[in-house]
Amino acid sequence: MARSWYTYLGFGDPTSFINYAQVTVKHTCLCGDKICAIYVDADTFRLESPLSENLQRYIRNALITGQLQPESPTGAKKYVYLKTS
Repeated sequence: MARSWYTYLGFGDPTSFINYAQVTVKHTCLCGDKICAIYVDADTFRLESPLSENLQRYIRNALITGQLQPESPTGAKKYVYLKTS
């Protein structure tokens, strides 16, 4: 399963797949109050498919907590990254 980075375009619903674009370089974001990027399976991330329920929950939690997601378990791979305004 190949994963890729998708950057949030900065407008619209951050839980909607149409507001992301694939990028070829890793971002430099960590924490903040805005979605920066998500790390997802490139084979299943298609514009005609919605984001998974888990990923939508991670995005909502990131916006509430200001932390990378998922927060647990400790050491878990992070799929949602944030940036400051």
